[in-house]
Amino acid sequence: MNHGFETLAIHAGQDPEARTGAVIPPIYQTSTYAQDAVGAPRLGYEYSRSGNPTRDALQECLAALEGGPVGLAFASGLAAEDTLLRAVCQPGDHVVIPDDAYGGTYRLFARVAQRWGLEFTPAKVSDPDAIRAAVQPGRTKIVWLETPTNPLLGIADIAALAAVAHDAGALLVVDNTFASPYLQQPIAHGADVVVHSTTKYIGGHSDVVGGALVVADAGLGEELRYHQNAMGAINGPFDAWLTLRGIKTLGVRMDRHCDNAERLAAYLDGHAKVAQVIYPGLPSHPGHEVAAKQMRRFGGMISFRASGGEDHAVEICNRTKLFVLAESLGGVESLIEHPGRMTHASAAGSPLEVPGDLVRLSVGIETVDDLLADLEQALG
Repeated sequence: MNHGFETLAIHAGQDPEARTGAVIPPIYQTSTYAQDAVGAPRLGYEYSRSGNPTRDALQECLAALEGGPVGLAFASGLAAEDTLLRAVCQPGDHVVIPDDAYGGTYRLFARVAQRWGLEFTPAKVSDPDAIRAAVQPGRTKIVWLETPTNPLLGIADIAALAAVAHDAGALLVVDNTFASPYLQQPIAHGADVVVHSTTKYIGGHSDVVGGALVVADAGLGEELRYHQNAMGAINGPFDAWLTLRGIKTLGVRMDRHCDNAERLAAYLDGHAKVAQVIYPGLPSHPGHEVAAKQMRRFGGMISFRASGGEDHAVEICNRTKLFVLAESLGGVESLIEHPGRMTHASAAGSPLEVPGDLVRLSVGIETVDDLLADLEQALG
């Protein structure tokens, strides 16, 4: 039987516990497991780096929500990315990445993976021809997308770029963190691997750090599972349990995030102190039609450029009272940040450097009129 998204979020991998009937899966806070005999671990569990029932429940739920056969949970989004790169690539290989990728992803490529011999080329994900031109036949192993991108909210046509990647014999990897599986399911559009920082919308409450991979091919999933165990960057049982708790309300939270973001984007779009609003839900956004085709709604992230330049952008970030000045995103509370000096500082001086006048909002689920009033006083 095919269940709806909200049903899967609440029930996939989360049957009542067999011994007591507990409705919520237990936290199996253990490092090791008693074995029935030498070489005969009970239910396959022998050591919690290799397998843990709480993490398994989360992994099954993530796979169901993204529509893939295998889901894997990690200690952070970057741990998931690093494991994927080491499993799929080797020294001398090449990856195409977004020209406005998340600063942590850029740092992983530029400061860690490149030293290991993995080369990369930034390209505009909203332009399939630019991605095609960046591919190096025979060397490119991954075309890596974010859609929407972080922080400039560029939109990639997943199906079109899946064709580009597959024509080159490469995998299409989509970081789906900004959209969440509720708004977008890249595997349905041809992606091979979906990446998440589950810290963000999936966890949803700014109280747990985690990451995930979901794959379209079960064979690749088992290869990644081997590397997950061999490299060891797994999340702990309590982190997995917190993430599962957040997942249960993902659908209703995302609808409220979107409701609020649409109101704020429309308000900012007509404000004299704002030079440009970047939000895929605005018809003026160059990726609006593609986003409408592959997303349920347009998300809770807004970026805008302050009319008074970088100093004005920093002042706006410092003046808000309800919007918390903080990195990260996707929690129930609204956050504001200056990407150039915060989340994307590692990209300064690179082709991925972001404009100094850019402000990024993670719109929470508070009363929207209160958020509008806070922005009004902060804009000055």
